[in-house]
Amino acid sequence: MQPVKILDRFPNAQWAKFKGKDLLRVDEFSGEELMQLLELAAHIKKLQKNGQPYQPLQGKTLGMIFDKSSTRTRVSFEVGMYQLGGMAMFLSGKELQLGRGEPISDTAKVMSRYVDAIMIRTFSHAGVEELAEHASIPIINGLTDDFHPCQALADMLTIWEHKGKLKGIKLAYVGDGNNVANSLVLAAVLLGMDVRVATPPGYEMNAAIVEQAKGYAQANGGKLLVTHDPVEVVKDADAVYTDVWTSMGFEAENEQRLQAFAAYQVNENLVSHASPEYLFLHCLPAHRGEEVSAGVIDGANSVVFDQAENRLHAQKAVLAAVV
Repeated sequence: MQPVKILDRFPNAQWAKFKGKDLLRVDEFSGEELMQLLELAAHIKKLQKNGQPYQPLQGKTLGMIFDKSSTRTRVSFEVGMYQLGGMAMFLSGKELQLGRGEPISDTAKVMSRYVDAIMIRTFSHAGVEELAEHASIPIINGLTDDFHPCQALADMLTIWEHKGKLKGIKLAYVGDGNNVANSLVLAAVLLGMDVRVATPPGYEMNAAIVEQAKGYAQANGGKLLVTHDPVEVVKDADAVYTDVWTSMGFEAENEQRLQAFAAYQVNENLVSHASPEYLFLHCLPAHRGEEVSAGVIDGANSVVFDQAENRLHAQKAVLAAVV
C-alpha cells in the first residue's frame, strides 16, 4: 500500500507557514490555523483507523526531554513519531547535562545539530521559551507549570468529533485555574466557543491570560465568563471539564487544596445542571472521589478515553506540520 501524502489534500491550508514553527502556547496559532491542525488530525486519525500508512517524517528524530513524569505525553509522542515514520528519543532532564548546570542555550544549540524537533515536559515555562530562543528547530511544549497546549488540541478535537462543531459550544471548566485551564480557555475562545470557568477563591486563572482570552473571544465570536460559582458555569453546558486539584509540583498544598476545592467536585448533582447530552472531559490522571465522582467519569457522558487517544492524533498533526 502506497503511503498517503496528506498535506497535498489540504491545498488551501498554506502549510509552509507551519514549518519550523514552535508550539509553546496554543495562542501562537490563530483560530484558523488551529482548525487546520484539527482537520489534519482528524484525517490522520481516519487513515490510521483504515490501516493506511502516513509517514512524512521518515529519517526524522524527535528529542523528548522529561523533567516531569508522564504516561500520555511520553507514549503518544513516541508512538506518534514511529507511526509518522520517524523515531523519538526519551531524555531524562536529570540525565542530560542540563541537570548538571549546562546552560539551556548550549543544550538548544547542540540538540539542534542532532535532532529535527524537541518536545519538552518541564516546570518553568520561561525555560522552554529560552530553549526555543536558542534552538534552530521546532520546540513543542509537552507541559509546563503555565501551559499545556498539546492537551488543549486533543480537547478541541474530541469536542469537535462528538458535537460536530466548536463555534458556539458551551464549555464549562470547574476546578483549579492551572496550566490545563489556561491552554483550554485560550484554544476554546480562539475557536469561537462559549467558555465559562469556575475556580475557588485564591485559585483563579492568571489575570493576564484571562484578559488575553477575553480579547480573543471578542475577535473570534466567542465568550468568556470567569466566576467562583460552579453551578452557574455548568448550567446548560455542552461539555464539562475538570482536572486534578493538586498538580505536579504542588503536593505540599494537598490538604489545603482538598478543603478549598470541596465544593467544586464534578458529581451527579453538579452535572444535572448541564445539557442532558453533555460531554465530560478530564485530561487524566483522575482522582475519583476528589475532583470527579466515579459515576461521572465512568458514566455514559464521559469521553475521557477518546480524549486521551486524541493526544496521539493531535500531536501527529502538529509534528507533521512543523517538522
